[in-house]
Amino acid sequence: MRLIVTRPEGQERELVARLEDLGNEVVHCPLIRTEPLGDDPIDVSAYDWIVVTSPNGARELLRRAQGTMPHVAAIGQATADALGHADLVARVSTQEGLVAEMPRPVGRVLVAAAEGARGYLADALSADFIPLYRTHALRPDPPPEGDLCVLASASAARAFGALETGIPAVSIGPETTRAARAAGIEVLTEATTHDLEGLVAAVTRLANPG
Repeated sequence: MRLIVTRPEGQERELVARLEDLGNEVVHCPLIRTEPLGDDPIDVSAYDWIVVTSPNGARELLRRAQGTMPHVAAIGQATADALGHADLVARVSTQEGLVAEMPRPVGRVLVAAAEGARGYLADALSADFIPLYRTHALRPDPPPEGDLCVLASASAARAFGALETGIPAVSIGPETTRAARAAGIEVLTEATTHDLEGLVAAVTRLANPG
């Protein structure tokens, strides 16, 4: 099977290697790049909880955090891994899933995410919001060719949908699936666990349906 991996440059290696080890042909076609939004320190000690929604957000938070880190909640195991530790990882990797599992009263919360991120988390938790990075969509010419696209983020899903290739996809989780379908992509399956392991397993199920 010829697979298209869309992760940003430098973040694709483990996924590509795992898929190639299973006998697939893999084309790496980055569809997004991220841009940090500043270098000023972020005083995390002023909060009871920090909520982080992506590995990119986790890396930027660690780069700029100042003070004693409070409790941390993460959407997705990959985000928790990028942080090195999370007190809460949502069992359902959506904003709604994380809000449902947050303890009450939640105290003072900071949501650290991408510029333009969906505002449900901040609204539901009456949280402060800080955009840590900006995501730029890339448009390769010509578009990549393959049997299946492997989507690991909602932003990559939107960028892939804009190419209008007609190639179906496998999704890492509910947020990515929602974005992919809204962008006109046929999602054949979604990872059972919303991490690299789950994504590889989902591709394997499609390649070996028996």
